[in-house]
Order: sequence, then structure tokens, then C-alpha cells
Amino acid sequence: MSVEKSIAVCPGSYDPVTNGHLDVIRRAAALFDEVVVAVVNRSVRKSATLFSAQERVGFIERATAGLPGVRVEPFSTLVVEFARSVGARAIIKGLRAISDFEYELEMHQLNRRQAPEIESVYLMASSEYSFLSSSGVKELATFGGKIDDLVPDEVAGRLQEECRR
Repeated sequence: MSVEKSIAVCPGSYDPVTNGHLDVIRRAAALFDEVVVAVVNRSVRKSATLFSAQERVGFIERATAGLPGVRVEPFSTLVVEFARSVGARAIIKGLRAISDFEYELEMHQLNRRQAPEIESVYLMASSEYSFLSSSGVKELATFGGKIDDLVPDEVAGRLQEECRR
């Protein structure tokens, strides 16, 4: 008798990936056999990204290299379509605050209408990352703030380089 592998998708823009994102990915990897970190290639909700999809994928691949069962892929479709294409039964999202919950509840309802077989699973942000957002990190970097403890070293270097331009 074969046991079906549990696969989850952890979608986001990851512009840039933060230590909070990586915490959610690590925790999801402990719950599922495989976690596909899905890097959105284009976003309706957000403005243009600072880093290309390929660069964001690379940042995450290098930051998660030691995590078994984690792979990173870009996508440009509905997240539920992407989840189906990789055989995922769950979409993992991190929640920091009530504002995240309100947005994610709406997205959950829309996703359920499209794909009722795919569950939404929410992981509460660890306390040390409950304030952390990609936009906040970009703002700090723009004005020369300390970001090295908020993102992987490689990301901090590239972000500071981009913000100096």
C-alpha cells in the first residue's frame, strides 16, 4: 500500500525574503513531506518588485539549501492552479496581525471557491518576527537602517546595494 506524499505550497512575493518567511518555511517543512516555496512572478496586489523572480528564487534556494523536502519555483497563475500543478493539498501562509488575517480570510474564501480540495493552513508568526515585513525591511534599507538580523546576509548586501542606486 503506497502512502501519498503530503505537499504544501508556501506562496508569496518574497521581495525580499525575510527571516520571518524562512521561519514559516522551516516550520511548514516539519509538517509536510514537501514544501514548494512559490515565488509569484507578478502580483496584482503589490507594486513592481525590487528583485526579479529569478533573483528571489535564488535567494530562497540558497537560504533553504539545508532543509530537506523544500524546493522553490516561480509561478504566474492563480495560486490554486499552481498548487494543483505540483500536487499540493495545502496552501501555507504566515500570519502576523489582524490585518494579515482579514486579507488571508478573503483569499481563503476565493481560493475555496476555485479549489475546494485545497486547504489553507495558517502559521502564526514567531514572536521575534511578528513585526517583520518585506516592505518594512526595504524602507529600513532605503534610509540606511540596520537589516542584517532581519534577512539572510546575501539579501542584506543586495538590498543595500539596490537602495544606494
